[in-house]
Order: sequence, then C-alpha cells, then structure tokens
Amino acid sequence: MTLTGVLHTHPDEPHAGNVSGRLNWLRAGVLGANDGIVSVAAIVVGVASAGAGTPAIITAGAAGLVGGAISMALGEYVSVSSQSDSQKALIEKERAELRDDPEGELEELVGLYQQQGLASATARSIAVELTAHDALRAHLITELNISEEDVVSAWHAAWVSAVAFTLGSVLPFAAIILLPLSVRIPVTFAAVIVALAVLGVVGARLGGGPVVRAVVRIVIGGAAALTATFAIGSLLGSSGIG
Repeated sequence: MTLTGVLHTHPDEPHAGNVSGRLNWLRAGVLGANDGIVSVAAIVVGVASAGAGTPAIITAGAAGLVGGAISMALGEYVSVSSQSDSQKALIEKERAELRDDPEGELEELVGLYQQQGLASATARSIAVELTAHDALRAHLITELNISEEDVVSAWHAAWVSAVAFTLGSVLPFAAIILLPLSVRIPVTFAAVIVALAVLGVVGARLGGGPVVRAVVRIVIGGAAALTATFAIGSLLGSSGIG
C-alpha cells in the first residue's frame, strides 16, 4: 500500500466499507437461515417419524416456523441492542472527554501512537493532523477500535434474522408435506443436508473463511439434530405415546 494521494488497495482486502456492519449482517443472516433449516426440519421429521399425518405435520411445522422466526428476531434484537448501547456509551464518553480536556486527549493519542512504535515527533505530527481532521474518529479507532459507523441497528438485525429463518425453514417444511409418504423423511433429510452445505459455502465465501471447515461444521450439526429428533419420534411413535 502506498500513500501518494490515492489509496492503493488489494481487491481481496476489506479496506472500504463498513466491515463490522457487513459481518453483523452476515452473522444474522447465516445464523437465521441455519436455525430455520435445522429447527423446522427437526420438528417436522420428528413428528413424521412418530407416524403423524400430514395435518399434524403442517401444524407442528407452521408453529415451529412462526415461533422460531419471532424468537430469532427477539434474540437478535436483544443481543444487538446490548452491543449498540455499549458502543454508543463509549462514543459519548469519548466525546465528553474531548470536550472537557482536549489537550489531555491529544497527549493520550500521541502516547498511543508511540506505543505502536512511532517516533515521538512522528506520533505527535500524526495525532495533531488527525485531531484537526476528526478528533473523535481518531480516538475511537485508536483507543477503542470502533467508529460511529460500527453502531449497528438492532431492528435491522432482527428483521434480517427473522427473514433468513423463514426462508431457511421453507425448504424442509415444503419437502415434508409435498413429498409422498414413503420418501418424505429420507428426501427431506437429504435436502436439508444439501441446503446446509450450500449455506456453509455461502457463509464461508462471504466471510472469507475456510469453506471445508464451515461446511463440515454446519452439516454435522444439522445431521445430528435430524437424527436425534427422528430417533425420538420413532421411539415415541412405536411406544404409542406419539
């Protein structure tokens, strides 16, 4: 990277844009879709393996879809709200310190740059220039590793999570009620595994992580959930409880 008036970046490095915000959206979307696929699939497979008819499967699946989407949205809202409140409090604290003691904050910034290995004169020159440009931003990034753009919307995260959950749950729900009785469970199981693998690939690509690890992790978890609910449903059905 060179500083010649134009910032030169590598195309595969996230220098531009709100990386923290993108990762939060990615997390909410992938988590919501994964939970939608696995939880609804587990419910309908468990009920179907107990010998229940299509009306009972539809009722259970619909309840799981609606309840799960609301639960995901509420959970995401509470989680992101806590994070957002903490970020806003830190930003306001830094803003107050800059207002009440600007000279002390400048010296603090100089010291932080020196701790990173800059010479005293260089650290002071950079601190003075960045303070003149945007003092709050300079302190937030250097001291707290955040920026005002990093404060995410709890409502947006909740909607992303709920929509992703709903979209993810459509596949197992549709498969279990539309397929013939003789193949509905194995085909639904296979469809869920494929969908989870695709989700793992998409999540890894968007997040820049290792694809194989992401796929294995998400597929094993989904397969374990389906196997467990299938076994429980079969046990309860054969015992006459289901």
